[in-house]
Amino acid sequence: MKNIVRTLGSWFLSTLRGMGHMFLFLINSIYLIFIPPFKFNLFLRQIRFIGAKSLTVILLMGSFTGMVLALQLFYILRKFGSEALLGPGIALSLIRELGPVLSALMVTGRAGSALTAEIGMMRISEQIDALTAMALNPMRYLIVPNIVAAIIVFPLLTAIFDVIGIYGGYVVGVEVLGISSGTYFSLMEDYVGMEDIMVGLYKSLSFGLLVSWVCCYKGFYTGYGAVGVSKSTTEAVVMSSILILIWDYFLGSVLL
Repeated sequence: MKNIVRTLGSWFLSTLRGMGHMFLFLINSIYLIFIPPFKFNLFLRQIRFIGAKSLTVILLMGSFTGMVLALQLFYILRKFGSEALLGPGIALSLIRELGPVLSALMVTGRAGSALTAEIGMMRISEQIDALTAMALNPMRYLIVPNIVAAIIVFPLLTAIFDVIGIYGGYVVGVEVLGISSGTYFSLMEDYVGMEDIMVGLYKSLSFGLLVSWVCCYKGFYTGYGAVGVSKSTTEAVVMSSILILIWDYFLGSVLL
């Protein structure tokens, strides 16, 4: 019994210590954002890496998500004689929930994993130690541009995801299932309000901070060797995905 309690206590203290270390990492990163000089060229490069290079994935995912959503919602609404509400149903589902969450998960899998591996390789090849030896703060060069870029890019990718998803639902709902195009968009305008758009914006902003924080942290403190990089990359993707879903629930419950 004592061994079980000792093991649980050791695990709890280790987890608490790791959470505290991650939180201090985030605070230090946010502090450095407002301390000049800001590495604008690195920031633009990360905008391209996280945002522009993820655009194809977002377009494909958004279009087919809207199409699937239209197909499933139509048969659900038909049971209640409410097929005309297909447009608002798709728009609200995408804007409030599916758009921010799915786009964040896609960017985590594509850009977040690569980000962790890139920083992790710099750690094991001692490039980060070289920056420290030259009296340069490695977090200013490697972490701050990624966090700022992710905070800016995630809402933009989410907006693109939402628009493409709505038009994907339009293709299935109007062209395939026979819903009136006027009904599809006019009711959407009646039911979707600015508060719904702001909910999606808040979620995407927080997801951008969350994903960049976890992925940068895991890469910055990766273990040595190829095994350490692969382990850090896996942990970053898994932890980011889980935290996205957990944070989405709590944020959604507050913003209802």
